[in-house]
Amino acid sequence: MGIGHKSQLKLLSSSWKHQLCYGGELRKLRLGRGQRPLSCREPLHVVFKINRSRLKHRGLRSSQCFLLINRIIQRYAKRFFVKIEQISIQGDHIHLLVRAPRRSKFHYFFRVVAGQIAQRFEKDGMLQVTDTPKIIKPGTGLWKYRPFSRVVRGWRAYKTAKDYIQLNEMEAQGLIPYNKRRLKGLSPAEWGILWSG
Repeated sequence: MGIGHKSQLKLLSSSWKHQLCYGGELRKLRLGRGQRPLSCREPLHVVFKINRSRLKHRGLRSSQCFLLINRIIQRYAKRFFVKIEQISIQGDHIHLLVRAPRRSKFHYFFRVVAGQIAQRFEKDGMLQVTDTPKIIKPGTGLWKYRPFSRVVRGWRAYKTAKDYIQLNEMEAQGLIPYNKRRLKGLSPAEWGILWSG
């Protein structure tokens, strides 16, 4: 197999990943600027990432932020018939594993949840006030990127996504220490803790 063929396979495999993912840092790449892939039969792993410097509190897990975000997500999930299978609110991002009956319901849910959280944070005085509110540069609002989403295709990918979100929650609660290798770096004892809580 030649070098050119290997690089072509690498390019094809990376473009295949972009067929299932959208948003976040992928928007910086041309491959990540198409239509958001959504599925009504398969779950979606969604990540909302904030500009942490805009928050007055220590992060989204402060009691006031945490309760507000949970309330907003549950309220609009019910309104748009979005089933939330799993949720984990971290210091600077939110993980969701969701399903919806139609594409439009996903879109409404993303827009309204992101907008409502930003509006409520501003209204309740949870955001840092800048000296020059007239000019807001891109990326200086509450949200750092557009919501990242990935269609979770297949049982193995579904189980990995559920384990990953649960690991994030356990780390945030301090029950499992952070490990760069993520799920691969868990000891048997930590695997036991993962779903015990």
